[in-house]
Amino acid sequence: MNWSAECTAVVPCLNEARAIGPLVRSIRAFISHVIVIDDGSTDDTTKHAREAGAEVVRHDVPRGKGISLRTGWEHARKRNFAWAISLDGDGQHAPEDIPSFFARGERGDASLIVGNRMIDARAMPPVRRFVNRYMSRTLSRAAGQMFPDSQCGFRLVNLDAVARVPLASTHFEIESEQLLAFAAAGEGIAFVPIRVIYRSEQSKIHPLHDTVRWVRWLRRWRSEQGVT
Repeated sequence: MNWSAECTAVVPCLNEARAIGPLVRSIRAFISHVIVIDDGSTDDTTKHAREAGAEVVRHDVPRGKGISLRTGWEHARKRNFAWAISLDGDGQHAPEDIPSFFARGERGDASLIVGNRMIDARAMPPVRRFVNRYMSRTLSRAAGQMFPDSQCGFRLVNLDAVARVPLASTHFEIESEQLLAFAAAGEGIAFVPIRVIYRSEQSKIHPLHDTVRWVRWLRRWRSEQGVT
């Protein structure tokens, strides 16, 4: 498969003017087309993304990571791409790991391939490592299959599968919803090891606030599925 032609990168971001330019240029060493979803930034994120060669789709106001990803996937389908690889806009994912996703995709048995940082989990801050392991165990039990790193946003997804398995989450819980929804739909899910790049001063994730919202989301999902 010609991944550079059939896959685009989808990069959701909010106020990442310092990081987005270098990130887009690094991604373009592996993928020719990059779609940046500027989720209502008040800085020069859009300007620097375009200068680096990205196509930018902009929300007028912040709408959340989940909506940004869904916007990006829909836009990629309209551009006739078959696959999309998502990376966070803060530089915490290494574009040099992109070939690992493509190599796994060549096996043809997975429509969702997720980065696994837990191979080197000691490089993660203790609180985030604990929260990730808790969420991953909980989702693994719910899905009946192992998810070693359920919260990683570095993912390669088949866009036909995205159309078959619609998602509704608006914020960071989109990653959890996607895993459960793809598993329930019988879509193949795989994981590939990736390096850990952690810059706490840039992270948009708030461990307490986002964990509480994730627990509420999981309760709603269980209620909708009739799972106790």
